Amino acid sequence: MTHLVTDIVVGAVTFTVVITLLALTLGLLVTFFLAIPVFWLLMVVSRGFAHLERSRLAALLAVDLPDPVPRLQSPTWWRRLLERARSRARWKEVAYLLLLLPLGALDLVLVSVAWCGSLALVALPFYVSALPGGTAKFFFFDVGSGGDAWLVAAVGLLGLVLFAPWVTVVLGRLDAVTAAWFLGPDERAAQEARVRAAERGRVAAVGSAEAERRRIERDLHDGAQQRLVSLAMELGTAREHFDDDPEAAHALVVHAHEEAKAALQELRDLVRGIHPVILEDRGLDAALSAVVARAPIPVSLEVQVEPRPSAEVESTAYFVVSEALTNVARHPGATNAAVSLVRDDGALVVEVRDNGTGGADAGDGTGLVGLGDRVASLGGSMYVESPPGGPTILRAVLPCA
Repeated sequence: MTHLVTDIVVGAVTFTVVITLLALTLGLLVTFFLAIPVFWLLMVVSRGFAHLERSRLAALLAVDLPDPVPRLQSPTWWRRLLERARSRARWKEVAYLLLLLPLGALDLVLVSVAWCGSLALVALPFYVSALPGGTAKFFFFDVGSGGDAWLVAAVGLLGLVLFAPWVTVVLGRLDAVTAAWFLGPDERAAQEARVRAAERGRVAAVGSAEAERRRIERDLHDGAQQRLVSLAMELGTAREHFDDDPEAAHALVVHAHEEAKAALQELRDLVRGIHPVILEDRGLDAALSAVVARAPIPVSLEVQVEPRPSAEVESTAYFVVSEALTNVARHPGATNAAVSLVRDDGALVVEVRDNGTGGADAGDGTGLVGLGDRVASLGGSMYVESPPGGPTILRAVLPCA
């Protein structure tokens, strides 16, 4: 009842504000630049009103509507504005805020007729004699004082007990259904989006796995394999000189021993790059502390990930930081960097920032394309902001609710 009665009040406010901003935006489109701040204000105000309306629905109708509007992902204000303009969920919020006024007026009329009409019929025997002619005129009949009036009162009592509550409940449910369509998630669209995301994730995961396989093959071929071939050749040469030149053979064995240790270290580094054991045993803080300690420049580390995320999220976050710091070391100009991993609203936000000269391109052979695919396979997002002159900021958002 409270929700239905307050609909028209809330609707009057939302309709007035939203229609004014919408009209100003459309009217200023001829100047375009003047329309931009008004449109931004329209989107922001509509989001605020929509949040309040979801709270009102939850408090008065016990209807909990998840917010279907996705988080803005673009790094620049212009692209974020375009995201708002292209968001179907945001325009549905605007439409609901405009529709709330006529719906509220209809609700108020029907509820008033149901309750006030029933009450008037119940009280009819007490005031019918004061009406003109001592009768109450209805559409097809007149009711005077006496038994007819009490019969109408009985009908009014029935309406007060059954009809008016039924009308109230039905209108409340219709309001809830309407609000769910406009303010809640679109199940069909959400399902299609999940299917598309799963397909993209599958393709990205396959591509990432293939790229990882090629990287491991390349690292083995260029590193440990070459050292092992050289080691075998030196040991073969040493064996041939054991009898005729023991000192030369000894020197070759010593050098082969150093090569064996170097090959072993390269294999350890390669295994660590595939999946560090310390990450599985002690978590992101310990694993990334080791990565930061090996960096050629000073790197600060902040890790606030409790409760601990899943193994897939941890592994992806680890490789994002490792690859980002590798790129920092590869491109000159940076003298320090900062790594931050923080949980925020059901997501793990990974950020790597350096004070280099900027100009990094995520698609120009930096290895970030594979990382982006890995992040996308988890339903996350990643972008790089690196204007000329710096700083360079890599941010990845990994869902871990």
